[in-house]
Amino acid sequence: MTDLTSAISRYWDDAAPAFDAEPDHGLRAPHTRAAWARFLERWAPSAPADVLDVGCGTGSLSLLLAGAGHRVTGVDVAPRMIEQARAKLGAAGLAGRFLVGDAAAPPTGDASFDMVLARHLVWTLPDPEEAIRTWVGRLRPGGRLVLIEGRWREAGSVDTAYVPGAGALPWNGGIGADDLADALRPLVAGLRTEPLSGQADLWGGPVADERYALIARVP
Repeated sequence: MTDLTSAISRYWDDAAPAFDAEPDHGLRAPHTRAAWARFLERWAPSAPADVLDVGCGTGSLSLLLAGAGHRVTGVDVAPRMIEQARAKLGAAGLAGRFLVGDAAAPPTGDASFDMVLARHLVWTLPDPEEAIRTWVGRLRPGGRLVLIEGRWREAGSVDTAYVPGAGALPWNGGIGADDLADALRPLVAGLRTEPLSGQADLWGGPVADERYALIARVP
């Protein structure tokens, strides 16, 4: 593990106790939770499907997917995030498998999935394009890759707000929809973009930066 990767792991582990205080992280408000549930229902295959939630954080999206009848595996580099995800699904009486590990190379062995989901993750990765290739490789024929990403309004100051050395990350501060689509298109058979900046319910209020989902299918 490189020094930068270790710093990233520590950062998210330290962030875990307060992570769910953000409206779009904890999904505590009913209208925010309902908005994410509606979009996930549209993006996901018919239940029950095997879903890999990479960079799952405290498991809020995993919880919604499990509640919709999917079989969910979550992976996160931060042990305290994974602890909360397990507790969250357990409290709801829902099953889910949660693993501590690198979201860019999920420790799921030879398992394959009907859907791989990543939200607000690629900007944190030292090699995001290799991670995307790995995720596509974990999908079954006809499977879906859903990337919920953006260009954050704090992009100019991410290196000070995030870990030392974050300026060296290829997509530090996020990546625009067109650029991410260009990186993904050679790997998939179909691709569409859904703008999400105007969906205030998803974020707990209006946002001024670029936010979107890319939904791709493998052959």
